[in-house]
Amino acid sequence: KSNNTVMQNHPDPLRFLRVTKQYLPHVARLCLISTFLEDGIRMWFQWSEQRDYIEATWSCGFYLATGFVLLNLIGQIGGCVLVLSRNCVQYACFGLFGIIALQVSEQHVCLSNLALGGGLLLLLAESRSEGKSMFAGVPSMGQSSPKQYMQLGGRVLLVLMFMTLLHFDSSFFSILQNMVGTALIVLVAVGFKTKLAALTLVLWLLAINIYFNAFWTVPAYKPMHDYLKYDFFQTLSVIGGLLLLVALGPGGVSMDEKKKEW
Repeated sequence: KSNNTVMQNHPDPLRFLRVTKQYLPHVARLCLISTFLEDGIRMWFQWSEQRDYIEATWSCGFYLATGFVLLNLIGQIGGCVLVLSRNCVQYACFGLFGIIALQVSEQHVCLSNLALGGGLLLLLAESRSEGKSMFAGVPSMGQSSPKQYMQLGGRVLLVLMFMTLLHFDSSFFSILQNMVGTALIVLVAVGFKTKLAALTLVLWLLAINIYFNAFWTVPAYKPMHDYLKYDFFQTLSVIGGLLLLVALGPGGVSMDEKKKEW
């Protein structure tokens, strides 16, 4: 009875976190790495097309192109499996950082690829909160300072991930979507009402993603299928990062934490 009273006195985000704390981090991780997972699976099924594209783009020859595709496939699938199974999470994140670097070198500078690093930083911060410190022996102002700055970096890069979802056209709904989403992501970035803003943005993006990026309704041979599929998983990764923020909180470098000191 006392537990129910405590839950009723909590704000909605905290009540949601208490109810879902057992499985919310797992859902968040799956959504966050879904872009890597989908890309790795696509490389498996489109092996020859990917290899031929790399060979033609880089003029690097058959074997080097094959090695590049194989490295991307193993790195992404293997990294996702390790993250989801909670084994060697930090090494898996570093491996996925390497995949991002490879893809940036392939596609030149791609904002969406760079911004995925924000989600990986949040995964590193979460693994640190489980007691797996990767900064042993490094002096800091406080015991959890590296984790706090990783969470700050993850929040900032999450803004970049969100910016890739903005649609710059003159329709009323696009303008409304951009205004509402931008206002919420700014609150997330500065760490003010972070859990409430992140959870609201999750629900907003989830509804928009299912309605506007329903790639399964478009035949696979049409170019629009791949376009919508890319947007769908990109949005899903942003949702995963936001859910991880709901589970972890904004960290020490945030207005929510500073208010406690004031």
